[in-house]
Order: sequence, then C-alpha cells, then structure tokens
Amino acid sequence: MRRSTLIFLALLAAFTVIVTLMAGGGMMSTSFVKTLGMTLCLCLAAVAMDLVWGYAGILSLGHMAFFALGGYMIGMWLMYARTEGIVVQALSGSPLPPTAEEIRQGIGGQIFGVVGTSDIPLIWSFAHSLPLQLLLVVLVPGLLAAVFGWLAFRSRVTGVYLSILTQAMTLALALYLFQNDSGLRGNNGLSGLQNLPGVSASQDATSLWLFWASALALALGYLLAAWVVGGKFGSVIRAIRDDEQRVRFLGYPVEGFKLFVFTLTAVIAAIAGALYYPQAGIINPAEMMPIASVYLAVWVAIGGRGRLYGAVIGAAVVSLLSSWFTGGRAPSIPLGFYTIDWVDWWQVLLGLAFVLVTLLAPKGIGGLFR
Repeated sequence: MRRSTLIFLALLAAFTVIVTLMAGGGMMSTSFVKTLGMTLCLCLAAVAMDLVWGYAGILSLGHMAFFALGGYMIGMWLMYARTEGIVVQALSGSPLPPTAEEIRQGIGGQIFGVVGTSDIPLIWSFAHSLPLQLLLVVLVPGLLAAVFGWLAFRSRVTGVYLSILTQAMTLALALYLFQNDSGLRGNNGLSGLQNLPGVSASQDATSLWLFWASALALALGYLLAAWVVGGKFGSVIRAIRDDEQRVRFLGYPVEGFKLFVFTLTAVIAAIAGALYYPQAGIINPAEMMPIASVYLAVWVAIGGRGRLYGAVIGAAVVSLLSSWFTGGRAPSIPLGFYTIDWVDWWQVLLGLAFVLVTLLAPKGIGGLFR
C-alpha cells in the first residue's frame, strides 16, 4: 500500500473522530454534520471521476447521472417505506383490517397523487424491499454504463466526441425524468428522504450515522481505486490515456480496459449518490443535468487530475466553499457603485479558479503535496 494512501486513510479517520466528538458534545450543528457527510459523498464521486479521467483519459461528462441514479434507487425505498407506515397508521382505525390492495392504493395515492395518478409504476416493483433496492443501486447505473460504454468504445469514439456523447446521454436521461409519466414523479422528484423508515432515533443521531457511512464508503472507494491504479492494470490504463493506439498495437484489449473502468466508476458514483441524497433529503431530475458533471470535472481539475487525493481535496474545498458562498454566509462587498453578492458571483469565481489552476498550476492543489 502506498504511503499516500495510508496518510489519506489516517487523516480521514482522524477527521471522522473529530466530527463525531464535536457533534456529540453539541459543538457542531446537525445541518453542518449533514453538509460534511454530503461532502464526503462528493469526494467519493470525485475519486471515481479521477479514476476514469485522470488515469484512463476518458473525460466523462455524465458521471453525475450515475450519481443521481443511485440516489433515485435508494430514494424509492425510503419514500415507499415511509409512506407505507403513514398509510397503515391512517387505516388502522378502520372497522375492518385493510387489505394489501387498499394499502397499495393508499401508497400510490400518497406518492403519485402529485402527478395525477394513484397507480404505482412497474419500476417501483421492488421498492418495498431494501435489499433489492440496494442491489439496484449497483445494477441500474452499472448496466447503463456497460451498455453505453460497449457501444461507444467498440465504435472507437474517443476524445471530445466521447465527452459530447456522455453529455448527450445525461441530458436525455434528465429530460426523460422531467416527464410525469417517467414513474419517478417528474419535476417533483423524491422528497422526505432524510427520514429513515423504522428508525425512531433523532435527526442528530441519523445524521451522524450517515456521516459514518459516507466516511466508510470514501475509505473503501479510495482503497479500491488505489488498488486498481497501483498494479499492472493501472499501468495499462495510464498507457491508454497517453497513447491508445500504441497500446492497441501491443496487443492489449483497449476497449475491455476502458469499459471496465467506465463501468466500475459509474457504480462507485452511484454508491456515493445513494449515501448523498438521504442526507440532502430530496432528489429531482435537475440533479443529473450535464452542468453537474461539468462541475465534477472542474473539482478534479482543481484538485489535481491523476492523483486520487487531489480529487478528494478539490471536491472538498470547492463544495465547502460553494456551500459557504451560496448559503449567504459570505459577506457582500460594497463598492459604492455596485455590491458584489457572492450568491450571484460564485460561479464566476469558480470558473476563474479553474482557468488560473489550468494555466498556473496544471497539477492542481494536489500537486503541492507531491
């Protein structure tokens, strides 16, 4: 195991312990614990992005679609189970015990009444089962990435054309989910995801549990990515990044290597999304618009492409600064003739930071620790 991996795991463990002690002692608010937990999930997504772009050279502008799909898969169970409890409790006062069909109709009306129907779509067939929905967190994004990657890589689409294709896939998926008949409540999305069904603990406790789960997922994801890039496999994908034709002429199945990395990173991003949205509390199709994947690429570039810890640094720094600037906590700057409001100017600042890092520090923030 590399020294940088051990240092990262030690720092992550120390960070987790500090946050736990501060939250338990009342020195940190529940909302900030959730913010930190969501930041760890974004760091995991950035690790996936760095693996597919920084090491394999595939600039995917669609990985946040897999991130959002993971959130949708777990969100379906969270919303179904919570609504089922509400419906059962409401029908418990009936003279006759409610039938399974009555409960199902009540659940359908509660969830899908907002889009004008009470029928539960076919894609919700497994929403009653947590194990099956957890399996779908991996299978749905993984299958989508495998099919898309197989079609793209076998056609030898590379470079900017591949980036455009991934962006088109993301946009098409988002536009489809905006429709009410998509089965996922259209623009309304899934809400109330912060309430864990069957858990009577307070939000303080559940937010800390989800924070621990996010930290564990980041640690395991980082270890997996470090293992992938540390051996011969990592040498091959870096060679594909640098000179794909030469690697193909040497006899390596280039398409197979690229498909494996693309699918693996899609699954990692989906797991990150499955942990992110129970802390965010809501998900809608806007979360998978192409701009979100562009932001993910910017985080990795600022942190340092081709360095796993750089991706984590970039995602953590930019996402926390984004929360600070867009949350109204950054003081406005009056200039007399104009007042700089950071809520409006944050994206300009982020774009400027990306340009400056690209020109002046191409190795990113992570390059400073090399």
